[in-house]
Amino acid sequence: MQQTRGVFFLSDRTGITAETLGNMLLTQFDGVQFERFTLPFINSRQKAAEAVTRINAYARMAGRAKPLVFSTAVDDDVRVLLQAVDGVFIDFFDAFIARLEKTLGTRASHSIGLAHGINPGTYYRRIEAVNYALAHDDGVSMRNYGNADVILLAPSRCGKTPTCLYLGLQYGIYAANVPLTEEIFESGRLPPEVLAQKSKLYGLTTEAERLSEIRSERLPNSRYASVEQCRQEIYETDCIFRSLGIKALNTARMSVEEIATVILQDMGLKSLAR
Repeated sequence: MQQTRGVFFLSDRTGITAETLGNMLLTQFDGVQFERFTLPFINSRQKAAEAVTRINAYARMAGRAKPLVFSTAVDDDVRVLLQAVDGVFIDFFDAFIARLEKTLGTRASHSIGLAHGINPGTYYRRIEAVNYALAHDDGVSMRNYGNADVILLAPSRCGKTPTCLYLGLQYGIYAANVPLTEEIFESGRLPPEVLAQKSKLYGLTTEAERLSEIRSERLPNSRYASVEQCRQEIYETDCIFRSLGIKALNTARMSVEEIATVILQDMGLKSLAR
């Protein structure tokens, strides 16, 4: 019977970085089951001691399978306490900062909160970009397309909305999206407001079987979710993209993060929220 391995992500802030880096490594081990815990805001000796106590209790319960502990804590005193944990301790800060200090010939500040601190300018840019995505979702409003950085085109349920929101929240990109509907397929033409922004258009497509699965969760046993309908819409979509020379991406096996990254690269867009 396969034993589950405990994994702890420790951070003096939200834990997002520790989770991202740790999970990136863990994805390479398909045959292992992991039980994950995130302990954020470990920014004092007391909280570090409490975290060690919790992890050590888990380690005693787990027996021989010591937990994996990924840490991005910055404060030296906190890190010393955490290193005494009864587990396999992986200190991302220690692994890279010492080498960078040597290379750059200067000591790092060792200050917490710098990576995810709030910059008022970038914060408000992200909020405005998210508001823009919501106001221009699914072609509800075609006003202010001139302010868009990118306009996504795709049939229903190909990932337009979550990608636009992610582009806004993560990068401060103004992203609108327009659904490719039967009316557009029948006419073979995009709305004039959309065509006027041709240089900003980017297409999303997928595989018929995958699209059918997603649509069936919403409307099972419907024409909308049938493989035949999905296949026809994807064909019509590809025809529109080819006729207009619109760059397109197959999103069938991609995460929102991957889709957004490819769009930034293909469209030559840079993050406006750094």
